Amino acid sequence: MRFYRPLGPVAALTFDLDDTLYDNRPVILRTEQESLRFLQEYHPRFRTLQPEDFLHLRQALRQAEPEIYHDVTEWRRRTIEQALLGVGETPEKARHGAGLAMAEFARWRSRIEVPQETHRTLKALGQKWPLVAITNGNAEPEKFGLSGYFEFVLRAGPDGRAKPAGDMYRLAAKRLGVTAAEILHVGDDLTTDVAGAVRSGLQACWINLRGEDLMHVSDSRLLPHLEISALASLSALI
Repeated sequence: MRFYRPLGPVAALTFDLDDTLYDNRPVILRTEQESLRFLQEYHPRFRTLQPEDFLHLRQALRQAEPEIYHDVTEWRRRTIEQALLGVGETPEKARHGAGLAMAEFARWRSRIEVPQETHRTLKALGQKWPLVAITNGNAEPEKFGLSGYFEFVLRAGPDGRAKPAGDMYRLAAKRLGVTAAEILHVGDDLTTDVAGAVRSGLQACWINLRGEDLMHVSDSRLLPHLEISALASLSALI
């Protein structure tokens, strides 16, 4: 555990989900593969659809509607709907097909193996502080055994703009009934989690899972209050 700023009183902890509490990389890879396979089998015009084709469609929608970036679930659903419209489906059939595709996406998206270390640490921390999850993603903690640790979960889109914007950080403080400065946010991303939290008035803990040097990381914009290399290190704060 390494401190860069004085740590003030802590009344609550907020956590990023993906790549902070579990390894999200294999989950996303498998989910994208299965989602593409579903689309290829769903419509004959999609049989040769490739990942780069879908990425192009996503980027085209974002260019047309920049704010859709803040809701990754709706962004994906709308992309699929637009793709179906583009191959001649009626609006009703396009919405239906997009709904089916999103159900398949959600089925794979939350097939997450959570390390026992995460369960032990959240349980211990939750005995002292209220815990909240703040995510830009669309994983559903209730489907992989984490929801019981959190007072509530905030998601980009329904609950405000994506991190590093301060919407969800401020909402967390309001719903918890504490000041932003009394919250310690824990996350793996130096931009969305550390810079976003610090600029919103929170304290920030960077979980450095890849052994990077903070002084030489390109996206190191603001110093966190502390750095850890394993989630279990947070137990030292109890």
